[in-house]
Amino acid sequence: MKLNLPNKLTVLRMILVPIFMIVLLLPVEGGWPSIVGCALFILTSLTDMLDGQIARRCNMITDFGKFLDPLADKFLIFGAMLAILCKYDEIRGVFVWVAAIVILRELAVTSLRMIANQKAGVVVAANWLGKIKTVTQMIAVVVILLEELVFPAAIAELHIPAYVMMAVMTLFTVWSGLNYLKAMWPYLDPEK
Repeated sequence: MKLNLPNKLTVLRMILVPIFMIVLLLPVEGGWPSIVGCALFILTSLTDMLDGQIARRCNMITDFGKFLDPLADKFLIFGAMLAILCKYDEIRGVFVWVAAIVILRELAVTSLRMIANQKAGVVVAANWLGKIKTVTQMIAVVVILLEELVFPAAIAELHIPAYVMMAVMTLFTVWSGLNYLKAMWPYLDPEK
């Protein structure tokens, strides 16, 4: 099967996820693994935006892309969360709950989409709230990765930026999840 450019970008995103994780988790001193890991995460995140724009503008939307793109997004976020849980002991006690909420929401929404599609042939597209959720997740990952390098020591030591972004990410994750549930509820009626 020959892949078009948007699908190649999606496959590239999936390949970059383990590379980003490995770089971030290298057992070396200094901040360069966080900087390089963050750069790879940002590059990988940009492929998400780019592949969708190219597919829509050039009429290159495929069933393969519809299936693989959301999967690649989940790999990216799940990979980042697992790497953060492994690397950052100081925030792990709170972040483990945030990661659990995000992962459960993503799996629940994906499952509900599959049920709605199977039962009613309906594809519930991503909406503005889901897009904001994704952006807040990506910003939260970047803030956590660069917190000690970018923010003043007094703020970074207390992990204030990380905790603020975790709260924002959790809020939009739950809100968008409830919004999807509301949108899909009519298609999930067990009587049908």
